[in-house]
Parts: sequence; C-alpha cells; structure tokens
Amino acid sequence: MLRRAIVGIIVAGALGLVVGYLIFARDSHGYMSLQSLLAPSQNELDALVKSVRGITKIRENILICGAVGAGIGLIVGMVSGGGQRRRWR
Repeated sequence: MLRRAIVGIIVAGALGLVVGYLIFARDSHGYMSLQSLLAPSQNELDALVKSVRGITKIRENILICGAVGAGIGLIVGMVSGGGQRRRWR
C-alpha cells in the first residue's frame, strides 16, 4: 500500500508539472524554454527581468500544479486497493 502511494505521488506529480507547463508556460512565441524557467537568477538585474516577465509567477503556478497532482496521486494511491485483499481466517 505504501509503495502504491509513493508511485502515485511520483507519477501524478510529474503529470501535474507537465500539465502546469503546458498551461502556464505559453508566451507570444510558443512555449518558454525549460532553461529560462529552471535557471536561477544570476544577479539582481536578472531577477528584476524575470520578475517583470512574470517568470517567477509562472514557476509558482507550475509548482502548484505539481503539488496538486502529487496530492491527487497520494489519495488515489491510498484509496485504490489494486486487488490485494487480506483473507481473514
């Protein structure tokens, strides 16, 4: 049961991140590159540019989608029995 919950968390969390990227990482030219989303700010000017472009808000939204997906994966992993039932004697 614990293994099923952990697998559910990992799979659903990854799917949540992908869905979050597909929803929130669109700009006028298509999708933002993963490098621009994952790369940390190198200095204060870079942090200001990312803030103005909304990259920090986009990151937050994508991470929230991943967390929601992980929560759903936990619930589904804990609730699903998967056909493994104990026999009472």
